[in-house]
Amino acid sequence: MNHSISKPASIYHFIINPASRSGRGLKIWKKQIEPALNEKQVIYKSYVSKKAGDVTEIVRKIYYSVSAGSRIYIIVLGGDGTVNEVLQGFPDPSSLVLGYIPTGSSNDFARDLKISKNPLDALNLILYRAKPTPMDLGSITYPDGITRHFLVSCGFGYDAAVCEEVNRSVVKNVLNKMGLGKLTYLGIALKQLFAAKKISCKLTLDNDTTVTIDNMLFTCCMLHRFEGGGFMFAPDADAHDGLLNLCAVGDISKLLILFALPTAFYGKHYRFRGITPYLAKEITFESSSPLWVHTDGEVTRKESGITVSCKKDAFFMLL
Repeated sequence: MNHSISKPASIYHFIINPASRSGRGLKIWKKQIEPALNEKQVIYKSYVSKKAGDVTEIVRKIYYSVSAGSRIYIIVLGGDGTVNEVLQGFPDPSSLVLGYIPTGSSNDFARDLKISKNPLDALNLILYRAKPTPMDLGSITYPDGITRHFLVSCGFGYDAAVCEEVNRSVVKNVLNKMGLGKLTYLGIALKQLFAAKKISCKLTLDNDTTVTIDNMLFTCCMLHRFEGGGFMFAPDADAHDGLLNLCAVGDISKLLILFALPTAFYGKHYRFRGITPYLAKEITFESSSPLWVHTDGEVTRKESGITVSCKKDAFFMLL
């Protein structure tokens, strides 16, 4: 892969999620970002998503409209889920040069990369100080051969079940507008924890080491340190090493989980027996019953078997 990009983009494609930041995403674009771009005479095109799936289709059209081999500069104004949709639209992610103006509710990607929450500061980084930096990309392959990419993390089990219920919760938007969005996650997380049934799971690491968990709660495969709005499940994660950092949680009482999960905000959860880190390029999961699966918080299906892999330096990030 060629790592020699240095010249600025000939054109930036801005993808705007108007619903991000509790519905203020479009206002941030109209009041701050768009005027700044026009003032600086930046060449750009903008696209506003209207419904789920729009972003992937928009990006796919951009991809096929550009000459083969050209770098495509995509700037996302949205959250981790919007970035995830962008990834699904690229048949060849090596052509992607991604910039990020975080306006989501979790922003775990921006948190790990230390990208400012101030939209104009994030824009100035992209336009004037950032350099295209190669970064790893994760992929899930389902039994039917369908593949889905992820940028931050994927999860299998409890954390994905929480994401699935949060994403369809009518209470979430109300609490987000009040600045109390985390209460949605907390309430659903507690509910899902005590409703979780005993499920066994077998993990195979790099087609070599096999680990069996008799009562698995969840496993998350991390490229970056944070997921779920600041849980540092992988304090040693490095998005440039070509490896997945796996946090496996199982064979631990639900009562103890209540004490262990808060310590994950500080990356101290591995002191609890039953919470175990693993490192691998590829991991295969086989569970006794189907479990929800998420990629960067986006939940699409339940499965009882998936393969998760990491591709080193798969795309470029403006940092």
